[in-house]
Amino acid sequence: MNHNAGRTLSAHSISKSFGDVHALDGVSIDIPAGQSVSIMGPSGSGKSTLLHCLAGILRPDAGDVTLGDEPVSLSSDAARSRIRLERMGFVFQDGQLLPELPAIENVALPLLLLGRPRAEAFGRAADWLARLGLGGLEQRRPGQLSGGQEHRVAIARALVGNPAVVMADEPTGALDQATGAEVMRVLTAATRDAGASLVVVTHDTTVAAWCERHVQIVDGRLFADHTVAAVA
Repeated sequence: MNHNAGRTLSAHSISKSFGDVHALDGVSIDIPAGQSVSIMGPSGSGKSTLLHCLAGILRPDAGDVTLGDEPVSLSSDAARSRIRLERMGFVFQDGQLLPELPAIENVALPLLLLGRPRAEAFGRAADWLARLGLGGLEQRRPGQLSGGQEHRVAIARALVGNPAVVMADEPTGALDQATGAEVMRVLTAATRDAGASLVVVTHDTTVAAWCERHVQIVDGRLFADHTVAAVA
């Protein structure tokens, strides 16, 4: 049985301001386990702020965020950091791999930070690298990998801890179109196979098309929310 079942990520009427700028204004959204969601909107619309609130990186000024029965936004800084490490995975625009570490150590890092035995962490890291077509490249550092390979390492790192949800902020922004499409194919398939939700912030409609649900944020408010047939 998938332990992620029932692990819905929910935002309830969250608002967030930065000075006089209202980045989010009463946004509510429920993301069930296993669903892929794109969050789109013009620059400054609040989409990245929404992602950061969902991830517990930012605490909303009003409203709350929960993951299953676990409070995210109402938890302490230390508790939110633990939730991110144990329950969430992250894929960033530039990968944000540690350049001095080989691929297998980059992937194993979340498990090592959780105090898992080194043999277990490296075994699971090697398994994910093999699943994502990187078998034999475990000892290569990021600088010895192509852009697409680096992003696969980042996807493996995001999934190695069996998270309930993976957050991806402009995951193809630094890649050419063909490599970006390949990364989205791997990212959506891998998260789906792992039973994890996927939340993708993007300005690119071709990236969003890989997700089964599309949410649009305009001026800090939920403007549109519809489910479609994702690119296979």
